[in-house]
Amino acid sequence: MYKIITADDHPIFREAISNVVRSRYPDSEIMETCNLTETLDLVNDDNEVDLVLLDLNMDGMDGFQGLMQLREIAPTIPVVIVSAEEDKKVVLQAITFGAVGFITKSTPRDQMHKALEQILAGSVYLPSDIIRGDAPQNAPLSGAQALRQQKQAETIDPELLSSLTRRQIIVLQRMAQGESNKQIAYHLSIAETTVKAHVSAILRKLKVSNRIQAVIAARDINFADYLRA
Repeated sequence: MYKIITADDHPIFREAISNVVRSRYPDSEIMETCNLTETLDLVNDDNEVDLVLLDLNMDGMDGFQGLMQLREIAPTIPVVIVSAEEDKKVVLQAITFGAVGFITKSTPRDQMHKALEQILAGSVYLPSDIIRGDAPQNAPLSGAQALRQQKQAETIDPELLSSLTRRQIIVLQRMAQGESNKQIAYHLSIAETTVKAHVSAILRKLKVSNRIQAVIAARDINFADYLRA
């Protein structure tokens, strides 16, 4: 059973997304909030929340400021942006500011189920056209730090890649293929805790702040070059 917050200022959509979650996870506890203040209060009072589905344009969000506040108050709770926005730059900026996924409101129910499964399994989710698309152009962001993180998400310095061990390269390759920690552990015949340790080391060495930034940056890597004996 999962404990999930749906945060949206439109009651009809809150009900719709809650129904999508319940249709896949009928035993889950769904909590609804209609503004940023309610959402922050809820995650601050309940440390057992498994996921926040957050509307980007909800009252109090102020662009990405609301997402940043939520990540600061509850850094261990994964946050997924659920929005009508479909601009690639906005999607990637959301990841830069700490979201672990982005689901558009036009996404069909079956695809939403798959996205939720992927995220709750410890992996990440982006619309497929974001993963397959060309590297985004540098967009003006709110602050120099965000711009720096965006650039880091687009490319990986070869010197940073060379600092990874062979096993970490293999883990990164499987991350880039969309595998969750559990799947990676199964395929490599290692403990899931070991995979988590590798992922943490990879993020630190590549100087990215979350898993999706690593996946985006790794999309053009020829892993064979790094796995040769």
